[in-house]
Amino acid sequence: MGFLFVCLGAAVGAPARYLVDRAVQSRAERSRAGGLLPWGTLTVNVVGSFVLGLVVGFGVPEDVRLLVGTGLCGALTTYSTFGYETYRLAEDGARLYAVLNVALTLLLGLLSAAAGLTLAEVA
Repeated sequence: MGFLFVCLGAAVGAPARYLVDRAVQSRAERSRAGGLLPWGTLTVNVVGSFVLGLVVGFGVPEDVRLLVGTGLCGALTTYSTFGYETYRLAEDGARLYAVLNVALTLLLGLLSAAAGLTLAEVA
């Protein structure tokens, strides 16, 4: 049964990742900052880290953890795209932006996971 919960969560998480990434990146490309950083990927990774922090912090039942934590968050967040986009930035000569992408992703991901855990513990 756990496998089905993971599949159901992933069926929501993957399209959500695509839609959020496209919306955020499209907006970033129209802004003054332009599309220099992969803001869409950063956004889904930070949101997914926060949601996973909440799930773990609330100590939800295993089925919910599989549905939301493993399925939804696993499909919503993306390490492979983060790695590829960082590599692409470096290859295109935007090494400072590649380093900034790594720093922001790690820092904001950890802070958002901690915020989710803390919020769950306080609630």
